Amino acid sequence: MSGDQETKQRLLEAAAPLFAERGYQHVSVRDICAAANANVAAVNYYFHDKWALYEELIRQVIEGAKRMQQAAHESPPGTPAEERLWIYVHTLLQHGLAPVEEKHKWAGKLMGREMTDPTPGLDMFIDEVIRPNGQWLGELVGELMGLPATDGRVGACVGSVQTQIYGLFGPVFKRIVPGLQITPEVIKGFADHITGFSLAGIRAIAQKAVEVKQ
Repeated sequence: MSGDQETKQRLLEAAAPLFAERGYQHVSVRDICAAANANVAAVNYYFHDKWALYEELIRQVIEGAKRMQQAAHESPPGTPAEERLWIYVHTLLQHGLAPVEEKHKWAGKLMGREMTDPTPGLDMFIDEVIRPNGQWLGELVGELMGLPATDGRVGACVGSVQTQIYGLFGPVFKRIVPGLQITPEVIKGFADHITGFSLAGIRAIAQKAVEVKQ
């Protein structure tokens, strides 16, 4: 790595935890350069301004989320919709419940900060991660229900599936079940339950939709 690239990377690594802890508005260029042991002009030199540096960090988070979702969306041709739903749930749980190295914890904290104190970075994440994933899951749930993905009942079911998954990732769950050891068997158990529970609800709502038509 060249000296320029090394300095640029050092600025990114110094800025990431600062932004994650304080939020974009409460971190100055001077703070970043001091943490990176770099000249105060370094941010402008390598990134033009503070926002461009922050945007690059958001881009890293987005690319990581895209890789995770791609893995969750992949299944062999001809795989039944029910099994594709299980693969989706299980893959997200594998990623979301896996231990995170200290140096990578900033990414989750940064997005948590974006949820409460948003910048245009949240719009980037929504447009490139949340919406495409919601569309994919909506098409899958729509297939299970025999309804178009744009139907409100499909959207409600998509939201229910997502809530069950992401509810296991936050600090509340860890406090409710302290000491729970996350093993492959535990993750599979969660995936089996969420998928089975979701399919039962999806089928019940789909059946109700058929009865209303009749």
